[in-house]
Parts: sequence; C-alpha cells; structure tokens
Amino acid sequence: MTINRFSSRRQQLDRTFLCDRLQNAQSYDRIAGYFSSSMLEVAGEAIASMTGMVRVICNSDLNVRDVEAAKSAANYALRREWCASEPEQKLLNGHEGGKDRFAKLHKLLRSGKMEVKVLPRDKFGLVHGKAGVITLADGRQTSFIGSTNETYHAWKLHYELLWEDDAPEAVQWVQEEFNSLWNHPLAIPLADFVIEDIGRISQRTVIPSIEAWRELEDPIAQAGATIVETPVYRQEYGLWEHQKYFVNLAFQAHQKPHGARYILADMVGLGKTVQLAMSAMLMALYGDKPILILVPKPLLWQWQAEMKTLLDLPSAVWNGKQWVDENGLDYPAIGSEGIKDCPRRIGLVSQGIITSKSEAAEHLKQLKYECVIVDESHRARRENLATGCEKEACEPNNLLRFLFEISPRTKSLLLATATPVQLNPVEAWDLLQVLAQENEMVLGNAWSNWRNAEGALAMARGEKIFKENDPERDRQLWLWVCNPLPAASEHKTFAKIRRTLALKDTDFNAGMNRWDKLRLGDKQEIRNLADTYGSQYNPFIRHIIRRTREYLENTYDPETGEPYLQPVRVQLFGENDSDAIALTPYLKDAYAIAEEFCQSVSQRMKGSGFLKTLLLRRVGSSIHAGMITAQKLLGSQEDLDPEEDDDEEEYINKQKSSEFADKITQEESILLEKFIQSLKVEQDNDPKYTVVKEILIDRGWLDLGCIIFSQYFDSVWWLANQLTRDLSPQEIIGIYAGGQKSGHIRNGLYTRCDRENLKEMVQSGEIRLLLGTDAASEGLNLQRLGTLINLDLPWNPTRLEQRKGRIQRIGQNRETVYVYNMRYKGSVEDRVRDLLSDRLQSIHQMFGQIPDTLQTIWIDEALGDREVAKQTIDKFPEQHPFEMKYNQIQNKVNWESCTQVLDSSDRKQALLKSW
Repeated sequence: MTINRFSSRRQQLDRTFLCDRLQNAQSYDRIAGYFSSSMLEVAGEAIASMTGMVRVICNSDLNVRDVEAAKSAANYALRREWCASEPEQKLLNGHEGGKDRFAKLHKLLRSGKMEVKVLPRDKFGLVHGKAGVITLADGRQTSFIGSTNETYHAWKLHYELLWEDDAPEAVQWVQEEFNSLWNHPLAIPLADFVIEDIGRISQRTVIPSIEAWRELEDPIAQAGATIVETPVYRQEYGLWEHQKYFVNLAFQAHQKPHGARYILADMVGLGKTVQLAMSAMLMALYGDKPILILVPKPLLWQWQAEMKTLLDLPSAVWNGKQWVDENGLDYPAIGSEGIKDCPRRIGLVSQGIITSKSEAAEHLKQLKYECVIVDESHRARRENLATGCEKEACEPNNLLRFLFEISPRTKSLLLATATPVQLNPVEAWDLLQVLAQENEMVLGNAWSNWRNAEGALAMARGEKIFKENDPERDRQLWLWVCNPLPAASEHKTFAKIRRTLALKDTDFNAGMNRWDKLRLGDKQEIRNLADTYGSQYNPFIRHIIRRTREYLENTYDPETGEPYLQPVRVQLFGENDSDAIALTPYLKDAYAIAEEFCQSVSQRMKGSGFLKTLLLRRVGSSIHAGMITAQKLLGSQEDLDPEEDDDEEEYINKQKSSEFADKITQEESILLEKFIQSLKVEQDNDPKYTVVKEILIDRGWLDLGCIIFSQYFDSVWWLANQLTRDLSPQEIIGIYAGGQKSGHIRNGLYTRCDRENLKEMVQSGEIRLLLGTDAASEGLNLQRLGTLINLDLPWNPTRLEQRKGRIQRIGQNRETVYVYNMRYKGSVEDRVRDLLSDRLQSIHQMFGQIPDTLQTIWIDEALGDREVAKQTIDKFPEQHPFEMKYNQIQNKVNWESCTQVLDSSDRKQALLKSW
C-alpha cells in the first residue's frame, strides 16, 4: 500500500502520473469536471494502449427538467453546450496534432472503448470532486483524488495537487463514489451529435474565399459549407429533413438557367422562414444581384431578427423612410428612390409599400434581382374573389399585379403561404402564373394548355377531359404533356421521351407537332398515364412544395426508423358550448351597448370593417381592454396601443382624429359613457380571470410552463398585475410585447428588459409563465412551455395558428401540448364559432389552417350581417379543390458531417455588400 503526493510545482503530472499509469491499463474510471476534447492531448497514446475501457462521468449545464422530460431534450442541451465551447476554434488555436487528437477521440467514442456520461449541474452543482480508479496492466488498482480536471490545461499548465492511494479501502471508496454517479438515473450518455461532430472537426478544412466556394462542383457540399456552422446548427437543433429538402431543391434549381420557382406551402410551425432565409443566403453568395424579401409589415423585424439569430445573416429593413441594418443602424435616404440603395445584399420591405402603390414600389420594379421572396403570398389575389366575383373577371389586387411585373426581373422567385388556396383554386393557379412570367419551366410557353386557368384546374383535379373514342385523344393528351414536359426524374416515361427527342432537362417544350416522332412504345406509355397525368404530374405538384405536420409525423425515415418529425399532439380545451364564459348581468348589458355603438359607427362610416368593430373586439378580450378603449375614444386617454393587426392600427393612428374619434356623434358618446358605467360596476371581477387562475393553479398548467396570448397590451398588463397578487411572490411573470413594453414582474416589481433576455429566461426554466401580445406569435421558440391559453380569439385566423405554433413546433419535448381557447358567452367570437362549428374542422383539414378570408365572417357577424357571413362559409368547397402531392423526402442531405467550411469572415463580407 502506497500513498503518493503530486504537485505540478514539483513535477509534470501528465508524465509522472497519468500516462505512466494508463500505459497498457485494463480500465480507467474517472470523475471529472466538464468533458473536454483535450483529454487525448495528454494521454492519447497511453489510452490507445489500454486493453479495457475508459469511463468518464462529468458535469454539464443540463437542466433536470430536460433530463426528466425526454431524451431529445437532454441531447439538445448537450449539443448546445458542446457547440458553445467552440471546439472548432480550439482546433484552430490548439496544439500540434489537434486534428489527430479529435480523430482518435472520435474513434474511441464510436468504438465503445470510451464512454462518457454527464450529470445535470442544477442537481449536483459543480463536480468539484475530481477522482479516478485505474486498473493497471498487471491487474493491481490504484485511486487518486485532487484538483486535476481531465483537460490539457489541468494536466500540463495549471497549478494542481493530486493524492494517489492504492490501498484497497481507498480504491473501494473512490469506486463507490464513481459508481453512484455513473449509475444515477439522471446521468445520461454523451449525445450522438457531439460524438459525430468530433469526427467532423477532425477532418475540417476551410474554403479560403467566395470564389473558391463557387467553384465547388457539388451543390450539396456548397450548401453544407455555408450552413453547418451557422447558429441554427451550433446553437439550435439544426434543420429537419423536410427543411433541408427544400433548401437543397431551391439552391440547385437556382444554379440552373431557369432559376428556382416554387411556392413553399408548409403548414404553420414547420419552419418556413428559416428555409426561405437559408435559400436566400445561398443564392446571395452564389450570385451578385440583390435579394428582395417582401413580408407583411408586422413581420419585418421578426424576419430580420430570426435571420440574424439563426443564420448570422445580415440584412436591412426599409422602414418607409430609410434602411435599418441588423444592428439597428439607420441609413438616411433621400426620397423614395433611396429604397434602391439597400446597404445589405438582403433587403426586407413591407408589402404595404406595394399595396399602397407608393412611389418606392415603382423604384423596386427598376432593379434586377438574384431572388425575390414573398411571405404570406396568398395576400396576392384577385379583388373581391371571396364575395362572388367570377374568377376570370376579377382584377388582380395591387400586390398580385406587382408580382406579375417583378417576376421577369428576378432569376429565382419563392412564394410562401400555408394556404395557397383561400376560397377558390384559381388562387393557386394565379400564384403559378406569377412564377411563370417569362419562364417556360412552370406552365410552359404562351401556347401551353396550362396557361388557361379553367382547363388547368380541371386537369389538376383529375377530371375526365378526354373522350374515350375521340380520334384526336392522343394528340390532345400530348398537348398537356409536352408543354411543359416534366423532368426525366419525374417518371421513366418522361425520361424515355427526352431520350427519343434528344431533350435536356432544361428543355421544357417538347413541341406540339412532335407526337409522330415518338416511338410506338413511348406513345403507349403516355396513353397509360392518361388517367393519372393531370392529378399526379401537373405543374401544381411540381412547383407547390407542401408538407403537413400529419404527413411528417407519420412518415418514417427508412434509415433511422424514426418519423421525419417528432409528433406533437394538441389537446384543445374550451371548445364545448358549456365552456363559454358566462357574463354577469352588468357585463351583458355593457356588451349589448358595445354592439349598438358599433352598429351606429357602421351606418355612418365607410372603410375598414376592423375599425367599425374596434370596441367589440377589445371588450371581447377583457373588461379592462374594453374600458380603456371606450375612454380613449372619448378622448380621456392616450392613443390606442399598437399591438394588433398592422393594417388596422396604421389606419387608426393616421386617420383616427379625422375619420373616427372626432366624428363620434353625441348619441355614440352617450353610448360610450353608458358602456363605461356598466363596466365600472364589476371591472375587478372579470370572469376570464377566474378561469385563468383555475387553469394555471388547479389544473397544474403553471407547472408545465404556460404562455397566455392576447391581441392587446391592455389585457396583458391587466392580467399580469392580477396574477402577481395571487401567485407566489417568487414566481416571475414575463411580458413579451412590441416596442419597449417587454419585461418581467418579480415580487410585485416590474422590470423592463430586452425580449432576448425573456427568451433566455424561458429557455433556462427561470420563467414558466409568459404573457404575450401577438408580437410573440411569430419567430419565438417556446418549446420549453407545454401549455397555451388564448385570452381572446383573434379575428384573423392566421394569428391563432401562429400562436399555437409557438409550442407545437420543432423541438417541443412533450408528446402532447394543451391549448385553451377563451370566449364570452354570446360574444361575437361565440356566435362565429357556432356558425363555423359544422365546417371548421373540415376547412382546417382541407387547407392546413384556417384561411385569412374567414376574418370577414367576424366582421359581418359583429355588424349584424349573419346571412352574408353564412354565404361566405357556403363558398368553401366540401373537399380540397385538387390533391397536392406531399413531396417525398428522398436523397437525404447530410450537411451535419460536412467537413469543408466557408471562411466565416469571407462569407460575412459578401453578405454585407450593398445593392
């Protein structure tokens, strides 16, 4: 039995102790601090000589909730922790033989000769106790304790003390400590991602310039080189297979002469923004012309923030007067022509600039683009289509007209919408027409049958448009097939046709007169496709990329046996008639007065239906919001808070004094006074609050983490202060809102803070109750929260989908999330729900979400036009107008193992260039 004492002041610990003991050793059990790739920098050769295993138990910043919730949550936390340590930088700045060290470590971890487990720090605190047991080559055992961690710096550079004791009782004592940690139920294996990333880094090389990157022949390698070390991979989950599929498809199409022309129609919550932004980044690097992104005004800053956060992608937003870059710096512009001087390769512009037919929009049409991206592109549609205008007679609205004009001026054009069909299938054809301007790939040339909406839609629906005994049937079918001719990859028949006619995949018109040049076998194969060609190989299928959550959750990856998307079910509450919240007599009277007020305003005022129903919508949110609104309309308060739909709020802020508040009649003022008096009686007894408190506390939703949404900051602020009085003083209530209104309440005190801080507090588990306006319904990842309460139901149905998408999204750890929808009994919301009760589920399943056009139903019902509302509902088809094929996920893209990386500074410089 020997006791040895070691000090780094007296001797080099790695040589005199570690490497000597591990040479040909049978096993090594180690309690360490944090896992580090530098372990093999010290003892690599000695560990390689060992005949048995190395087992390391170490610290992690894992949260116990993550470990207990699901393996995926723990693995994600380990992934983020590993990437945050910037191992690739350690390799660049490390010591000689760094790549070899990473390669050896990867081999050991993959082979199972080395195993690593980690413990959550918030359960065990920091693992300050450093110890180990080594079974030597001859079978003897020795143990050690001390300050030495399992890192290069600890064994070679730091001042460390180490005490070795080979007494059996000492070895047994250390071994028991190791075993208790190693076998603890909260100890989890090192994530597979970390192991594979060590292997990737061992082969990592840097592409020195954009020019060298452009010369790469493999487009998958090109994309991977720019993507694999972006924040979405190093700080988030990376991309799912359906996302990689689209980015790869769009980028490869962009590299061809015809460019990428697609409609991305994924359901809400499947990550359309990151797919489009990543495509924009690759196209910006590949070409030299500008990238223009058109989005609804409320989403401008969310887009910019998400690009910066997920992709480290610089961009500039046109705020109507000047450009504002990703760091908030302004670039003063002279007049509307300044919109052409974007200081970044990627410029974000509000669709309002287009719909208002501003002078700036005209200037945009003078430029040529690498790519134009349009979010919420279903807003580009024919006017009055929902109100009965015949589809061919309806004129395009300003946005649709603008897209027709700008389409020929861009190489690639990507349109995004979860609902390419709102009411009429011609809307999807219109979007294809936008893509097809001066581009024969989409709908063929000007003489193509697909250029006729009625015939194209009939063909796409699979309708029988050929007569069986018509002698011209074959030639009529050929007219549909030949122009545009599908790619060879679509079907073996098209591949044969292209070989026979010597056509490349970039040749889209096979020629209407070339039927006779086909072989007999080719003709027969085309006849065999007659019944299915229209529904299975039409341009809608080729250019509308649509994946539903249901499809991805129920389709399994043949390689892994796992679904392409981890299922997240939604359990809805508050949907039954009995769940509507009853109003007290005074509140019922106030609601009736609000309806009378809105009716009066409607009769004397033209313009926005949203403006006419303002009071009803706000009192439908909360009594407090209704009270504040009435007081503001009477001029006793400041302007209304700008938290709702942008188009409406812009109208209110600019024209309220001349068009609304100043024109309130004496009779309407009396109604508002009566309304306020009725609410004052019970302003502290809003029945919604009772339900919220019961759900959070009695049903345990607070323990699962909850976000509560309202359209109005007035309602959010009222609810936050109510909850502060009834919840524990230590419970932090987060408030996520627009402008400078975000913050949190702790111990009854409100502290303003940045929205990024709120996200981090939710992510860490410090905040489990977040109250948000619809500023939180886009681009905010709240996977840690498992429940959602809608304090009010927005009349724009897309908002409801976006809210749900905050928790039913990629990365959610729970198999089921809970959503509670609140409404007052007899309110507009309650009555519209009754109107839609028979059709709502079928409409949702048909279109993937509730179309925006349904918002008119709320307005019609609020203004007493129930019959008009019914007519709008009746216009919805009973089944989908045509079947959209869900794209198969084939030829999986493996960017995760990409070893060539584009130099980050060179990439950044290219994206910082101006238009």
